[in-house]
Amino acid sequence: MDFAFDARTEELRERLLAFMEECVHPAEAVAAEQRAALPSPWDTPAVFGELRAEARRRGLWNLFLPDPEYGAGLSNLQYAPLAEITGRSPHLAPMATNCAAPDTGNMELLAQFGSEEQKKQWLQPLLAAEIRSAFAMTEPAVASSDATNVETLVERSADGTEYVVTGRKWFISGAMNPDCKIFIVMGRTDPHGADPRHRQSMILVPRDTPGVEVRRAMRVYGYEDHDHGGHAEVVFDGVRVPASHLIGEEGSGFAIAQARLGPGRIHHCMRLIGMAERAIELMCRRAVERTAFGKPLAAQGVVQNWIADARVTVEQLRLLVLKTAWLMDTVGNRGAHTEIQAIKIATPRAVVGILDRAVQLHGAGGVSQDFPLAELWAAARTLQLADGPDEVHQRSLARRELKKYA
Repeated sequence: MDFAFDARTEELRERLLAFMEECVHPAEAVAAEQRAALPSPWDTPAVFGELRAEARRRGLWNLFLPDPEYGAGLSNLQYAPLAEITGRSPHLAPMATNCAAPDTGNMELLAQFGSEEQKKQWLQPLLAAEIRSAFAMTEPAVASSDATNVETLVERSADGTEYVVTGRKWFISGAMNPDCKIFIVMGRTDPHGADPRHRQSMILVPRDTPGVEVRRAMRVYGYEDHDHGGHAEVVFDGVRVPASHLIGEEGSGFAIAQARLGPGRIHHCMRLIGMAERAIELMCRRAVERTAFGKPLAAQGVVQNWIADARVTVEQLRLLVLKTAWLMDTVGNRGAHTEIQAIKIATPRAVVGILDRAVQLHGAGGVSQDFPLAELWAAARTLQLADGPDEVHQRSLARRELKKYA
């Protein structure tokens, strides 16, 4: 097996690493200072505009989209190590390169399933980072780990020219950002259909439509995730949109959601590996700089074990994720279904453990705002729920394994 990256990937890696070192990491403190001075914490600091302009100038833009008509035309295997690098600064780098969720998944969805009119009105501005978007599926009143439970209604008007959307969503990523102009909403168009997987549809709802209320920001382990536009509770109260805003056909919402979430899961996992790499770097720096009980932390056996175990874990995870990316490129997302579920189970769990050790090594500083570790831990822990909780993937993966012996 050849484990080397191809020439284009290597060239982009070098370019992206330089961008991170020269622009992104120095901007982390600047972004925090600018946000503190803004009228609203949900406004975007000016440094993001500067980073985006520089990323575009360096050719580091829309790297995630495999279709060259819309993005860089990279395969999953080519993009995976680039997503890892951006994970070292997950609040800045993905936004700076226009590779941040939920916009990435929404752009992929529109590119694959949107009409030409929908692409012109919403995909093109998203590709240019002129607007942001949100994906509204999760609901507070039902177990949304089973997407067929979603209860929001999307009803056709009597004359057939409109749909009326009524429901309540929460943890809708990006919705607090004032630049979020469009929601992709999953709801029931056929509430009593025989097949639960064909009751749902996807529809585009502009934020400024009457009846749309972004009610509040949901905190995640005490954080509001300002850089990514937060996670909001959103109410749709008899919201009327043109029938042309339906994405695909009625009843295709569940299938579209699954198509959207597959690539998103591998993107999350590669960024998580980048987060783990940063944690290892911070652990090593802390270990050689600090002394306790007469010798450096780096000489303490328990600290050495933490660092060694973290390195082994990251190398294992990276190989599994790269294999998954290769399978997605060669046999498609369905053919890579087992591996996609495997990385979604293994990566967040393992990275949470690495970050937890890094926090422990930093003592009180580890849980403070003076280091990025606590916020990285909260983000990684959240990904054990996002895009399907671990237990759902474990259940599905176990069934697939057991089927071989039934």
